[in-house]
Amino acid sequence: MTLQEMKEILNAEVIVGHDQLGMEIKEAGCADLMADVLFFGKAGMLLLTGLTNPNVIETAHTLGVVAIIMVRGKRPAPETIRRAEELRIPLLSTQYILFETVGRLYVKGVNSCMGKVEESPLPNP
Repeated sequence: MTLQEMKEILNAEVIVGHDQLGMEIKEAGCADLMADVLFFGKAGMLLLTGLTNPNVIETAHTLGVVAIIMVRGKRPAPETIRRAEELRIPLLSTQYILFETVGRLYVKGVNSCMGKVEESPLPNP
């Protein structure tokens, strides 16, 4: 599915990356804890998050996330937008909550890239 199609499904606003809406994305993950994104995510994924600070962009860049959609109508800070522009990471915002955003994309064929927790090597507390 293209980022343009996702934009339409989610009635999303494009903040950064108007020229990258033709990008094809097959997998996505969602988290507000960037350590989880680094541990469970993978290069080429779309990140869905409620965070808006510049650390989201830095984490995305480190992992190779191809685009970010911020949920709950959140607006990124100017420095977050600037960094996304510098790194050419598309940044969108949707009014939908995270649960609804994930559901809308999942039923249209976007797969999870994060897998099941019991498949990870993390110890249980």
